[in-house]
Amino acid sequence: MATVCALTASLTLLSLPHAAPGAPSAGVTGPGVGTGLQVRAETAESCESPEASLPPSGVDGPAVAAVKQRGKLIVGVDQNSYRWGYRTPATTKVLPDGRKETTPGRLVGFDIDLARAIAKDILGDEDAIVFRTIPTNQRIAALESRKVDLVVRTMTINCKRIQQVAFSTAYFQVGQQILAPKDSEITGYDASLSGKRVCTAEGSTAYEALEEKSFGAVFKDVGDGTKDDPDQLTVPNQLDCLARLQMGEVDAVLTDNALAAGQAAQDPAVELKGKPFTTEYYGVAAKLGDDDLVRRVNKVLVDYRQGPWQKAYETWLKADLPGISGPPAPKYK
Repeated sequence: MATVCALTASLTLLSLPHAAPGAPSAGVTGPGVGTGLQVRAETAESCESPEASLPPSGVDGPAVAAVKQRGKLIVGVDQNSYRWGYRTPATTKVLPDGRKETTPGRLVGFDIDLARAIAKDILGDEDAIVFRTIPTNQRIAALESRKVDLVVRTMTINCKRIQQVAFSTAYFQVGQQILAPKDSEITGYDASLSGKRVCTAEGSTAYEALEEKSFGAVFKDVGDGTKDDPDQLTVPNQLDCLARLQMGEVDAVLTDNALAAGQAAQDPAVELKGKPFTTEYYGVAAKLGDDDLVRRVNKVLVDYRQGPWQKAYETWLKADLPGISGPPAPKYK
């Protein structure tokens, strides 16, 4: 199997830099800006429509103003998710004088295109952006600590998370699905998982699904969440699961079908098993209280759904995830 591809990607995670000067202050609001209505309107227990977000607006509040003052939008992304956010290989060419010139790889993918569209709307330049690669289990922490302004990283909107971060409207619909070797006895998210080792990313909705119903699968590490966590079955980055599957250390992976399709495209020896068993939505995440920034992102998404979304889908996802006619319709509070 394509072990080298997954291992290389999983081992090249960049460290998370400190926030740049001018990061917006915590929990502030301004004229024409809501005060956390998106999150505080529902508790996790009463939540019925977590993907409902604040109405779009182009009015600048303190969070947007801080981005403009800095001159850069800082976005938390992935560099290990093929087709969504990944780094292209470095290229080297030989100059006429014999010297070699190496050009570093570039972050590309569906989420990267969306992040650039947001930067262009706020700052007038899609390159006025700082990408900070963060592991799955650090997405919320990166927002809370102001290391990033936004997270655009295949982040599922759910009732638990809307208590921790503020989400935009949904920009992609996904579902949880099993990924396993083609010759595996595993048939999907069902009793065939009994006794099988299933890998998930820490802090993911896939892990929560197994906590709720595991079908007898083995999915927890001894020492999960402690310094003694071996990161064998629960891992910092979802692509680490593919590497473990390729090395025979786990029997299956549970993740969003959109991510799994990209991994199957990387390794022809694995495939999606069964059918998606959930309906979930990706959203752009901001820090609680940054309502003006959420509204601005929702304004960007209104236009993005009218054409750029389809172009990005055809460029990055259609070959591995066909049959999607368009983005999910937005819901507002």
